[in-house]
Amino acid sequence: MTQPPLPDGESPAGTAYAWAALGGAPEALARLSPVVRDDTLAARLPVRALARACVGACALAAAELAALRTGGPVPHARVDDGSVAAAFTSERQLLVDGRAPVTFAPLSRFWRTADGWVRTHANYPHHRERLLAGLGLTARTADADSEATVHAVAARLAALPTVEAEAAVYAAGGLAVALRTPREWAAHPQAAAVARLPLVARERLGGGAPRALPPPAAGPLLPAAGVRVLDLTRVIAGPVATRTLALLGADVLRVDPPHRPELPDQHADTGFGKRSTALDLGGRAGLRTFQDLLAGADVVVTGYRPGALDRFGLSPDALAERRPGLVVAQLSAWGTTGPWARRRGFDSLVQAATGIAATEGSPERPGALPAQALDHGSGYLLAAAVLRALTEQRTNGAGGTRLARLALARTAAWLTGTVAGEGAPGPAPGHPPGHASGTGSATDDPAGSSDRTRAYDPTDRLAHTDSPLGRLRYARSPVAFTGGPANWACPPGPWGADAPVWR
Repeated sequence: MTQPPLPDGESPAGTAYAWAALGGAPEALARLSPVVRDDTLAARLPVRALARACVGACALAAAELAALRTGGPVPHARVDDGSVAAAFTSERQLLVDGRAPVTFAPLSRFWRTADGWVRTHANYPHHRERLLAGLGLTARTADADSEATVHAVAARLAALPTVEAEAAVYAAGGLAVALRTPREWAAHPQAAAVARLPLVARERLGGGAPRALPPPAAGPLLPAAGVRVLDLTRVIAGPVATRTLALLGADVLRVDPPHRPELPDQHADTGFGKRSTALDLGGRAGLRTFQDLLAGADVVVTGYRPGALDRFGLSPDALAERRPGLVVAQLSAWGTTGPWARRRGFDSLVQAATGIAATEGSPERPGALPAQALDHGSGYLLAAAVLRALTEQRTNGAGGTRLARLALARTAAWLTGTVAGEGAPGPAPGHPPGHASGTGSATDDPAGSSDRTRAYDPTDRLAHTDSPLGRLRYARSPVAFTGGPANWACPPGPWGADAPVWR
């Protein structure tokens, strides 16, 4: 089957590039066809093309593994811009008993500084406390998100130069990034480090045979059926990857520290198909339980900054030694090298640092992409990398411990076309003027302008289900191939409520 032609101004080059970065054979692209719309994810940058490419590559990787598991031909894969747009805004499509989710806390936003703008992230209580400490402010827990605290932060940041504010907050363990133009980011040493990374870093760490998987069962094609995934990720990108693996049949067990509960709405959005447990890896009992889980695992996915989990024996080399034949997938904000490699980061901060917020905004105010596309795009690419690694291990008895790495900043470089010889994933045919919401010294622009996506109604891409968390409205998965699953096997349950055992 040949790929249908695309409308003028659109290009399959983005999908071809993503697929090549995953090590896929170019002839497999003939098994993927897009359904293109021009009213989704509108932006100055080619967000729609990036989103289509990431999901399309993931669907193709799933279809490829399904064929290997069944011994049949590769099923035809499909990527629909409407489904992709709904999924890339899944955290905004979610309703819990009719209530809209809380996506960004009051202290997570753009703020004016003495000479520009800075973006902060303070959704988690510990990040909020560190932000305030870095600015020399204090607030009772009950008042930390109050209007008075917002005004105090605004006044403090307005008196500081942007780079000084960035440094002070990070020194205290908080999260703040100066708004940079594309040219300013290009001159930053971290940009140079990111540009040297591949979009998807893939390595074979050593030998070892993968664990044998059960034969496929009757029903939908579930390429990851029987695959056991330890999910040590948080927020959006990593959980999107593991949520996708769960859709495809994997037994995904999310593991969190008991003292760092996930935000309830984020857990509800990304917890479909998974189980959730809490383990203290700093204690003997918790670490011993984790080691027992690792012995039976096929995949470990981590979303913490590089080196943060090494003390628990979770570096790639340590995992390869302890569990040969494993697939290790790692996601970070800024990459594995450079002066910012060990810094924490989130999609909104990467947008601010890499020139995206400046590009999508105006001379007066920074803007944002119409979705947290770096998170979602990287998440689908990470899932695709795991699927391709599982396929490669089981092709002609190749085996081996496999490592895949992605970084939000590297996905941003692809989106902006700033890596020499790479180019952006495709053109952005027409766009509205830049927009950022809010007035005064602080702006809250969580994920782009609502008027950019008003022309597209995702209602027919949404579903409803009862769950232990309440009645949920949610976005269906955009990963689709002939014979594949249409939905997750189960809705999310309470955070940390499941036993730390494999099914």
